[in-house]
Amino acid sequence: MPWSETSTMDQKRLFIQDYIRGSFEMAELCRRYGISRPTGYKWVERFEAEGFQGLEERSRRPEGCSHETAIEITEAILELRSKHPYWGAKKLLTILKKRHPMVTWPARSTVCDLLSRHGMVEKKRRRQYPGHKGKPAQSMGAPNDTWCVDYKGEFKTLDGIYCYPLTLTDGCARFILRCHGLPSTAHKGAKPVFRGAFIEYGLPSIIRSDNGVPFATTAIGRLSRLSIWWIRLGIYPELIEPGKPQQNGRHERMHKTLKQETTRPPGATMRGQQRRFDHFRREFNEERPHEALDQETPASRYQPSPREFPTKLPPIEYPAHYEKRLMSRNGGFRWASKRVPLSHLLEGQYIGLEEVGDGIWDVYYSHVRLGQMDERILKVEDALGRRMRNPQV
Repeated sequence: MPWSETSTMDQKRLFIQDYIRGSFEMAELCRRYGISRPTGYKWVERFEAEGFQGLEERSRRPEGCSHETAIEITEAILELRSKHPYWGAKKLLTILKKRHPMVTWPARSTVCDLLSRHGMVEKKRRRQYPGHKGKPAQSMGAPNDTWCVDYKGEFKTLDGIYCYPLTLTDGCARFILRCHGLPSTAHKGAKPVFRGAFIEYGLPSIIRSDNGVPFATTAIGRLSRLSIWWIRLGIYPELIEPGKPQQNGRHERMHKTLKQETTRPPGATMRGQQRRFDHFRREFNEERPHEALDQETPASRYQPSPREFPTKLPPIEYPAHYEKRLMSRNGGFRWASKRVPLSHLLEGQYIGLEEVGDGIWDVYYSHVRLGQMDERILKVEDALGRRMRNPQV
């Protein structure tokens, strides 16, 4: 037999019935129902005036407000705002105080609230922060397991030109693979630096970076044009967590030494600054003992990767049980004769889908899992927990 449940209104009715029967004194009756005597008398008073309908819950909103803004003042503020829809509360109050100096006008915060309540303030679009996979867990146990990359903070050379040093190191041997001053952080300048390093030293298994351009974007999987190229080469792009440079601590420590020895003071020109970087790199790799390497030099511990840089990008291959789809120029792919949005960055590339449940598919680009698609709603939720609707690049 199920337990019987009673509502607050049922309890009030029972209380009144017991009161009418006179079974208990008011104090005892209130104790039995777990209420105070003032509340009991209030219920009785309402019942006697309105019957059981008077026991219904009433609004606790006050009938008036002693500090409510006067209607005339509200109308004056709204009228002036309608004539100047882009003026803020401070400007509106300045004008109104000059026109009517004898009136006591409300505070600026009150005017802001008033404009907002009357729909005269455009609501800002809430910024969507990209997700993250979490702390990197890959090891740096051998050369070329993980390369670390970052831009050392920009500075001006003596001729007033900004310099953005792009640095690339081997995480195990601390060997500086590249230290190149660039005019910006754009993809166009960074890619040739990586190409040169790949040709000279081969390919690593992982490249670890922060979440800035050109290494990552807000697209699905934080893909960028640069990281897509790495994936095509069989390199896994690994991101540290936002605001945690210590997860790339070996590289950051090298940056401290780089700044001390090459930018105080900076070079006269970009070319002169690059000569300083080249000298620092040779000295750091070949002459300077490194404490983490038992006072050995990075060059004595590093050896190039056996994976050579290919002259032509290899085709992407997926297992036989995967469904393959071609990404179109509109940033999506076709599924059940409908478009599924993903990312414009993958235009012209093939993605693979592996069924992992009833109508649930894991979405891959090469060996990197981008997210999961539910074919019932034809939406892809990326591995970072965001649903891709209208991806922006």
